[in-house]
Amino acid sequence: MYYSQAAGGKGEEKRMINVILADDHNIVRQGIKALLEAEEDIRIVGETDNGLGAVEMVGRLQPDVLVLDLMMGGVNGLEVTRRVRGYSGKTGIVILSMYGDESYVVEALRRGAKAYVLKDSTADDLVSAIRSVVVGKRYLSSALSEQAINAYMKKTQAVMGDTSVDLTNREWEVLHLVAQDHTNAEIAHRLGIAEHTVKIHRHSMMRKLGLSSHNQLIRYAIKHKIINLDNHDDSV
Repeated sequence: MYYSQAAGGKGEEKRMINVILADDHNIVRQGIKALLEAEEDIRIVGETDNGLGAVEMVGRLQPDVLVLDLMMGGVNGLEVTRRVRGYSGKTGIVILSMYGDESYVVEALRRGAKAYVLKDSTADDLVSAIRSVVVGKRYLSSALSEQAINAYMKKTQAVMGDTSVDLTNREWEVLHLVAQDHTNAEIAHRLGIAEHTVKIHRHSMMRKLGLSSHNQLIRYAIKHKIINLDNHDDSV
């Protein structure tokens, strides 16, 4: 629990944890809000359906925790995390995502998130993540191994932390989605951008990585654990 000393020295009382929710699916957001508001020590002080709104709201309200969807149209969760961590050390970030790939988790943690919770987790998982973040601890869904994540972060430091591989947030997203065999049209729909824009990001991303074909991209993604080898044919 998160406690503070009551005024007048009359003992301890619960301190409310102020939370902002950011998810572009209204039904999901409302469901999360209802679950969290059932907790005596959690208070929802703001909610938004877009990344820019999340950044603005955190700056204005300075909440204890931002619960943030990883993939939103426009400014995505990774960029929101980077911006928030750049000017607000007070707010802990809990990423809520349907993606359990280690590379997504690593990138979120690298950008400053303190917790990563899968959307198929229980409500208790999310509540535990919020309470952990408030007291300065890191939290990962039980399906994610912290030991594996730490090992993965070290092993992929040359890719994720190398300034010579300077992918933008959007290029990083496109890399993951292309590696998962999504078409340009599917990527455009998922990210909420034009198909022509996807092509531009894809070309730029491959140029920066020194890749010239889809097969090379798949090999690169497998080598750096961006995708699982079991999901792709060895013929690439």
